[in-house]
Amino acid sequence: MGFVVDSKKGSGSGGAGGSSWGFRCVMRRKQVDSVHVRSGVRQLAKELTVLQLLAIGVGSTIGAGVYVLIGTVAREHAGPSLTISFLIAGIAAALSAFCYAELASRCPSAGSAYHYSYICVGEGVAWLVGWALILEYTIGGSAVARGISPNLALFFGGEDHLPPFLARVYIPGLDVVVDPCAAILVLLVTGLLCVGIKESSFAQAIVTTANVCVMVFVIIVGGYLGFRTGWPGYELPSGYFPFGVNGMLAGSATVFFAYIGFDSVASTAEEVKNPQRDLPLGIGIALSICCMLYMLVSIVIVGLVPFYAMDPDTPISSAFSSHGMQWAVYIITAGAITALCSTLMGSILPQPRILMAMARDGLLPAFFSDVHKRTQVPVNSTIVTGVCAAILAFFMDVSQLAGMVSVGTLLAFTTVAVSILILRYVPPDEMPLPSSLQETINSVSSRYGTGSEVIDQENPKDSADNSKDNTEASASDPLILKEHDQARLNEEKRRKAAAWNIAFVCVGVLLLTSAASAEHLPR
Repeated sequence: MGFVVDSKKGSGSGGAGGSSWGFRCVMRRKQVDSVHVRSGVRQLAKELTVLQLLAIGVGSTIGAGVYVLIGTVAREHAGPSLTISFLIAGIAAALSAFCYAELASRCPSAGSAYHYSYICVGEGVAWLVGWALILEYTIGGSAVARGISPNLALFFGGEDHLPPFLARVYIPGLDVVVDPCAAILVLLVTGLLCVGIKESSFAQAIVTTANVCVMVFVIIVGGYLGFRTGWPGYELPSGYFPFGVNGMLAGSATVFFAYIGFDSVASTAEEVKNPQRDLPLGIGIALSICCMLYMLVSIVIVGLVPFYAMDPDTPISSAFSSHGMQWAVYIITAGAITALCSTLMGSILPQPRILMAMARDGLLPAFFSDVHKRTQVPVNSTIVTGVCAAILAFFMDVSQLAGMVSVGTLLAFTTVAVSILILRYVPPDEMPLPSSLQETINSVSSRYGTGSEVIDQENPKDSADNSKDNTEASASDPLILKEHDQARLNEEKRRKAAAWNIAFVCVGVLLLTSAASAEHLPR
């Protein structure tokens, strides 16, 4: 564990038993400027700009789910109020995205939620989050890959007309349906990611642009059809909320997972040229684009066809077909294929970075931390990730394991939010800080004479001398000493007030969601 720094080092009695030592190991945190950065270990290539981050964020977020999710949620939960469901889910996703954006800009290193939880919470939680993310990306990528072949079969005239090396085959002895197309696509994406982050992000930008163009086509052509037909989906006796307010909120809870994907941007923080500026912009703009596209598409499709008449499997295609535009089905299917391909790339891209970060910190073998000299990509981690995902996509019906993806996502989002609270309300002298930020704090403190209590972790002797000088200066002037004590008291009161406010907000959210689920609310 050479890269881990025990933030509580020196505390406690020397006679503590093995259980106390083990607890400290689980709770210890690492510095932001880890030893692997200062020791000359090969780093990832800094090639990404805001536009490339937008391609990664939008491509990872807008998957084929939107081509299916609209029909299911509108029929079972929201009805015409599906647009508001997308808006509420987008606001909730934005709150989590803001947390990712701040941590990614303050701690620009590979690892995403694993890296942030290791810095702010501790090694034990970081270990759990890291493996939860690995499970999420592996299963999510395999599930996406297995969804490509049925859509691709449409261009060949059906599943029976696919080329033999791409068609699904049932193996009676194993009672499984193997999918060679899914495995081949995963291996192709893995090879592309091994070439370099600049090349793979360019390819994802092309695929994402094609997907966005299809969604713009749906919005423009569907809007024209809606104005020509008088928007029959909104002229219903049941009103705008046929399932009540609780149905609309239930729909927002379901469509929230359509926004998952912006964390892929945070995982590339070490490869961004200007992370303090580009990462918040990339995450924020990507999420805004996705929310706007989701809302516009839902407005159009729900208005073209009454919610109860929607096809839950192909809502967009069936909506155009019902208005005599059968040719549009091929364009929409092409959009679904490009969406699946971009999501597949977004699922495989972050996982090697997480494996590399865990290996750098000593939680995995050093084999996974190796960065290729020419491409500056963690090739070993990428190959292992791709092979495992390809095997899973080839043999298994991953829909049975897809529920674990939600568990990993919720764990990661919760940990990131907790990390932000720790950064806000834990005293600075208990929080590991990067040396550059520590120097800035010390310089500002000395300039304004605030008598900061922050300890320089690399030069504790200098910090002690400065503290001694400040104490002597304060002793010579009782008024300064009194103001210093009053400022410290006010700071403690502020932290207590913040803790109570956070607790009240959590209780309020719990009461609000419980009330929204009550059946007595009017429709």
